[in-house]
Amino acid sequence: MYYKIVILICKFIYKFMKLFGKNGGTLPGNIALRLNKNILKHFKVSGTVIAVTGTNGKTSTTNLISNILSNVGSVVSNREGNNINTGITSLLVKNCDLSGNIKCDYLVLECDEHYIPVVFKDLKLDSFVVLNFFRDQLDRTGEVETLIQKIDKFLEGYTGNLVLNSDDPNVSRLGFNKDKCKVYYFGVEKFNGATSSMHDRGEGKYCPFCSARLEYDYYQYSHVGKFRCPDCDFGHNDTDSIVSNIDLKNGKFKYNGKVFETRYNTIYNMYNVSAAFMLSSLYNVSMDDLYASVKGFELNNGRLETALVNGCATVLNLAKNPTGANVTIGFMNQDDEHKELLFVLNDNVADGKDVSWIWDINFSVLNNVDRIITSGTRAYDMAVRIKNSGYDFKKIEVYPDIFEAVNNLYKNNGKKYVIFNYTATTLTRRAVLSYKGDKNGL
Repeated sequence: MYYKIVILICKFIYKFMKLFGKNGGTLPGNIALRLNKNILKHFKVSGTVIAVTGTNGKTSTTNLISNILSNVGSVVSNREGNNINTGITSLLVKNCDLSGNIKCDYLVLECDEHYIPVVFKDLKLDSFVVLNFFRDQLDRTGEVETLIQKIDKFLEGYTGNLVLNSDDPNVSRLGFNKDKCKVYYFGVEKFNGATSSMHDRGEGKYCPFCSARLEYDYYQYSHVGKFRCPDCDFGHNDTDSIVSNIDLKNGKFKYNGKVFETRYNTIYNMYNVSAAFMLSSLYNVSMDDLYASVKGFELNNGRLETALVNGCATVLNLAKNPTGANVTIGFMNQDDEHKELLFVLNDNVADGKDVSWIWDINFSVLNNVDRIITSGTRAYDMAVRIKNSGYDFKKIEVYPDIFEAVNNLYKNNGKKYVIFNYTATTLTRRAVLSYKGDKNGL
């Protein structure tokens, strides 16, 4: 009975915060876990439980899956993120009754990689989607191999559907020797931006089973691509969901013979789409529902968000690690127009205090970028990094204050791109989207 009292208290906290215009965030879940550390085992979900994890793309893929499945049933999801145990508990408290029952057809959860074993130790999981594993904030997430082993350990007792990225060796390896669960693979056909050599610092270079160096037919981005081990069967798995005929310039691709349209036209988003389609196929979603869901899909939360600001076309995107930043620069380079860039770098706890990852961003390939402004708590570090890439230092401006940075960004006309890391997201979006052209930037 005690857990019911905890749920009642946290529901009251949520309602109280809502009166003041707050969405609750992680606070109700934080309090629930403090009052009862085993609270998660008391939630009972009537429908299917789906989890999405990976270094990059969790929020976009979770929202796309939720968007698709809402066509065939009721969906509860942490669409805003809040993907650790406190945030997920908050979501469950908000949507359950006093007995912990959650009535929905699908519970779709974005979950931080480190918290998969924590959250799903007590909460039954039916389908698990793993997108990718890249080097992330080292002081927060540790080495990639440690993280992969943690997920692999969790999978030893997992009995549901396992949906894996066939083209990421760090993810594909998780499907081997998993006899208790049903394994499905998704992938993306070679696109015209694929390369014969790796231009980023990738992690999937050696076979995890026999240690031979992996051979690649091509790289899509970072270490993601068509690979195989020359000494064993690793890399020869059958792919169940393939997105093909990629046309990033016009935002089109083909799936199961049908041409789809999307505004999220980057190669890593094609993998997000392929993952969502693979998952959806397990729940009998029609092609028409897939098409409508993808064409109308728009996040507006700093993931390839577009806006007209002060008469200037502006694109905003989150990049919290080298791979995310390099793919964003690649997306920016598809645009042949002259443009200006604002890069906001923070080093708060959630970002990781160690910002050495910025030295793995490839700024030497910038195309028609006429000026770069840096901002955030580590604005000068970013400016030094860009200068050392060979970019003309006379075209770099540093404004640690975000509102001053935005004010100076829009003193010139023309196309703008804005890149920011995790804790810079909210303030940067507010500064850009509320900009009116006066000297205060608001």
